[in-house]
Amino acid sequence: MSTTTTLLPLTALLLLFLHHTTAQTPTPTAPAPAPPGPINLTGILDKNGQFTTFIRLLTSTQVATQINNQLNSSTEGMTVFAPTDNAFNNLKAGTLNGLSIQQQVQVVLYHVLPKFYTLSNLLLVSNPVRTQATGQDGGVFGLNFTGQGNQVNVSSGVVETQINNALRQDFPLAVYQLDKVLLPEELFGVKAPSAAPAPPAKSSPGGTKNTTVVAASQPSTPDGSAGTRVKNVGFGFVIGGLICMGLIF
Repeated sequence: MSTTTTLLPLTALLLLFLHHTTAQTPTPTAPAPAPPGPINLTGILDKNGQFTTFIRLLTSTQVATQINNQLNSSTEGMTVFAPTDNAFNNLKAGTLNGLSIQQQVQVVLYHVLPKFYTLSNLLLVSNPVRTQATGQDGGVFGLNFTGQGNQVNVSSGVVETQINNALRQDFPLAVYQLDKVLLPEELFGVKAPSAAPAPPAKSSPGGTKNTTVVAASQPSTPDGSAGTRVKNVGFGFVIGGLICMGLIF
């Protein structure tokens, strides 16, 4: 037997062994995708830019933390309307600075719905839709939605604006851009006029009976200071009311 004849069977056996070994080796599988991290509202806004003022308010009022915690435990999801920096710049000077801390919290919560809504869902809701500010101070704090097709408008009763851009529309969080700040009617609506002061009592022609009643209801003093104090108190209420209205608006 020649050397060439001996090598051929050995080569065939080697190839058969290598093929069998390769067939038995398991194919490596791709690693499973990592679970998504917790949703961060301020991170979403920061990535899109032009929401610096709203992010600051969300952070200073602790509403951002509240939203993030609720998103990770809620089955309803949430919807946030985010005013741009230009929207805040277009507010009348002192609009927010004139509010108390509690009222600032209410304004921020007024931009949050405790449920996930797509744009098409917002056209099917029953108005007014309650916000996270509802019940904070006994007021309604609701929003009204109107529109058709792809255009959706939101109104607070004081401000109406179009929802222009969806920054995020994946359950459990929807975030929509607004070009105006939503001012709740409970804080910025027209206030009822103060009651007018009662007119002074008219004296009768004789002057005796009515004079006696007035003297009994209000002790007289030699210099008439009691009557002066009453007038000053009434004036103080009117001035106080105007100052309060000025601070709110």
